[in-house]
Amino acid sequence: MAPELISKRPFSLIFPFFLLLITRPSNGFYLPGSYMHTYSQGESIPVKVNSLTSIETELPFSYYSLPYCPPSGGIKKSAENLGELLMGDQIDNSPYRFRVNINESLYLCTTKPLNEHEVKLLKQRSRDLYQVNMILDNLPVMRFTQQNGLTIQWTGFPVGYTPIGSNDDYIINHLKFKVLVHEYEGSGVEIISTGEEGMGVFSETDKKKMSGYEIVGFEVIPCSVKRDPETMSKHNMYDKIDSVNCPLELDKCQMIKEQERITFTYEVEFVKSDIRWPSRWDAYLKMEGAKVHWFSIMNSLMVIFFLAGIVFVIFLRTVRRDLTRYEELDKEAQVQMNEELSGWKLVVGDVFREPTCSKLLCVMVGDGVQITCMAVVTIVFAALGFMSPASRGMLLTGMILLYLFLGIFAGYVGVRLWSTIKGGSEGWRPVAWSIACFFPGIVFMILTFLNFLLWWNKSTGALPISLYFTLLSLWFCISVPLTLLGGFLGTRAEPIQFPVRTNQIPREIPARKYPSWLLVLGAGTLPFGTLFIELFFILSSIWLGRFYYVFGFLLIVLLLLVIVCAEVSVVLTYMHLCVEDWRWWWKAFFASGSVALYVFLYSINYLVFDLKSLSGPVSAMLYLGYSLIMAVAIMLSTGTIGFLVSFYFVHYLFSSVKID
Repeated sequence: MAPELISKRPFSLIFPFFLLLITRPSNGFYLPGSYMHTYSQGESIPVKVNSLTSIETELPFSYYSLPYCPPSGGIKKSAENLGELLMGDQIDNSPYRFRVNINESLYLCTTKPLNEHEVKLLKQRSRDLYQVNMILDNLPVMRFTQQNGLTIQWTGFPVGYTPIGSNDDYIINHLKFKVLVHEYEGSGVEIISTGEEGMGVFSETDKKKMSGYEIVGFEVIPCSVKRDPETMSKHNMYDKIDSVNCPLELDKCQMIKEQERITFTYEVEFVKSDIRWPSRWDAYLKMEGAKVHWFSIMNSLMVIFFLAGIVFVIFLRTVRRDLTRYEELDKEAQVQMNEELSGWKLVVGDVFREPTCSKLLCVMVGDGVQITCMAVVTIVFAALGFMSPASRGMLLTGMILLYLFLGIFAGYVGVRLWSTIKGGSEGWRPVAWSIACFFPGIVFMILTFLNFLLWWNKSTGALPISLYFTLLSLWFCISVPLTLLGGFLGTRAEPIQFPVRTNQIPREIPARKYPSWLLVLGAGTLPFGTLFIELFFILSSIWLGRFYYVFGFLLIVLLLLVIVCAEVSVVLTYMHLCVEDWRWWWKAFFASGSVALYVFLYSINYLVFDLKSLSGPVSAMLYLGYSLIMAVAIMLSTGTIGFLVSFYFVHYLFSSVKID
């Protein structure tokens, strides 16, 4: 469930590039999705079940935590990558059996009389709007409902329902499946795929072998049907039964009550479709309010570009004029000018004075570099199609792997900044260790607290102890050594030389009418303007179970965010220097990093006004915990961008001034 280190193929993020290099040209290729599987007439297709999920509680539970029919061969878990485990997925086999192009109506099982605990659990899951999630050939099941004349698309189907004006609950025990198939005859398209089933390149020699039927759609109509348990229990699993229509009368529906025996049945119908396999995910990736999404983002981009461009142009002209006037004067005139004027020129002896908590600044900048690089690479990969939603958990797994291996950049930047501030590399090892532990430590503390809540509620979203040790091992064996190696390389690099000398006695900072931190906190509103629309769609995809796949837009927003963070931080740094405030280091960091405060406040706003159905303090604490992790990561990333650009600007500005 966490907002999705070991994938089933560890090199799955890199290997596609080698395939592209060695594969001969073809008529076309398809990148996102899973390995295409063609089925022959009458071939059996396995149906899998995922965790039960709800937008009301955000606590996933195992499918077999409810009294559903178990498979005849026993429950078997599917292999899961780390991303799936962190998101709370638990994929198991199911008793449902489909045979290609064979329409049939089958009996599954009749339960034992429901006891008090089972009735209470079924009623609770029904009223909490829990959804059953089934998977066929890597496609989640989809259903359609009519509301106010509009057709609404959902993934999964409810455990049960409570009719309006009634206190009784009814269980969904009969499913009418429709499987869309496309007849494939080998059309000469080579396919490069990255999915849970693996990766492959189909060549001309494979065409004949692949002829058959592709699964291109998976739909369901859930029903509640009351049947005579004595009569139905005489059947064996997969015995054929008569097809039924979903009853509208409540007395013909299956009520949830004690000592009731529930019969589970299903129908399957195969329908030929013109949808081709590469397009089968299009139905899932249609976002609600598409026009609003496009026009709002474009409007936001135009406004931010226009505003940031004006500020930056004015700023460049101001600095250029100051430098030109200052450098055209002779030395005596410069001294006289310094006595008569105030501004950034007067803090030349203090501007590179060591900031307070310099070690913490180096640590946060190092972690910010690591997070920023991870975000950029992940979004670029996703925009290119390597992290399709068909590959469950791939996005989160890829992010964690990238974060681990990018520790070398964090160590290098943090330690080199430390050497620059201190004038030498003494004491770099504690800095490198702190970089390796700071952000992961915050995440581990929050996740551990949330995990106790999930364990207490017996949710599948709880991380098992073995996974904790796996994460710690990967962190200690990969991220920490690479961060220390990066720190060592940072000590070998030449420290950045300051262009001016620092006075021994700090210059007094003039009193101001209002605290400078108010301006710093207010500066975060401009970067937030580039984020908030996309943030709405991302939060909706995480907490409302919607698919998010407009990574091209997200990449544009990320690039725009980097530009705006850099501009805002530089402008505020210059403003502080102009009022003779030489303590710019932390203010440059938080000028852009303060956007995280608005992101967290917006998350609270989203919880109150958009997640009204979210029930219970546990669900709210889970939401706020994950939102806090997101806000900390955004603060470190945006703050680092603003600080590094401001550092380069201040260095360039004072390098341009003639100093005796």
